Amino acid sequence: MAEEKGTLQAMRGWVVDHKLRAVGTLWLTGIAGSIAYNWSRPGMKTSVKLIHARLHAQALTLAALGCSALVEYYDHQSGSGSKVHDYAKQFLPSERNAKKDSV
Repeated sequence: MAEEKGTLQAMRGWVVDHKLRAVGTLWLTGIAGSIAYNWSRPGMKTSVKLIHARLHAQALTLAALGCSALVEYYDHQSGSGSKVHDYAKQFLPSERNAKKDSV
């Protein structure tokens, strides 16, 4: 039981560190599943299969964008796991440094 808890915690930790990659992976899996499902139906024309796959892709894309927006909003509100501020501190000049350079 302890090993299983460790594995679940490790998976959760990976998802926390790679939130957008996890959302993108779920999106890609959904698109692949939709295409596979539509192509497995023998009674439909190819054009209808492509239309259905496109509609599923659009719905999954909207869902993925919504999920990624929620993830980023949650990170911004809670301040946990967001690396944006670390990158900003590292690569963007602060206001104090910008004033020194302009004087």
